[in-house]
Amino acid sequence: MAYTLSNMLPLGTVAPEFTLVDPLDGKKKSLDELKSDQATVIMFICNHCPYVIHLIRDIVDTAEEYMEKGVRFVAISPNDVENYPDDSPDRMALIAKVLQFPFPYLFDETQEVAKAYDAACTPDFYIFDRKMELAYRGQYDDSRPSKDVPVTGKDFKAALDAVLAGDQPSDRQVPSGGCNIKWKK
Repeated sequence: MAYTLSNMLPLGTVAPEFTLVDPLDGKKKSLDELKSDQATVIMFICNHCPYVIHLIRDIVDTAEEYMEKGVRFVAISPNDVENYPDDSPDRMALIAKVLQFPFPYLFDETQEVAKAYDAACTPDFYIFDRKMELAYRGQYDDSRPSKDVPVTGKDFKAALDAVLAGDQPSDRQVPSGGCNIKWKK
């Protein structure tokens, strides 16, 4: 699992459309039906990545807090499940149920959505404004599994607060970092 930084998709990019299956209920869900008119968060995560595992409880809590303010969250797992069976749809559904995800956790089987977002790692975070234009792409906070820094979500929450206030988040956006996406051969 090579430590990889996010690619930093250009700010202002319009969110690429997608329709993906939610392993929890087996239904296809599209960005168009999941997005918010306030702010929409797209997260590329997976089940086995220690960087995701390190943050996931706080991500769930943050999602619950900000969903009350009209923000919608969507998690997507893009990994090659043939070589990484821990990230399979049945295990995704189990993780979503056990951790009580308040957001859909979708499976990007073809990896086309991850490519459209220029995703590089898990976790990789994108915040889109009410016009579905990219306002933030970067780290959740300075915490990492190997650092003695508490998980706070300060960078991510500051960006969400700015978007909700109708402002542009700071231009100083630090790339997210984590496990590289497990691309199919």
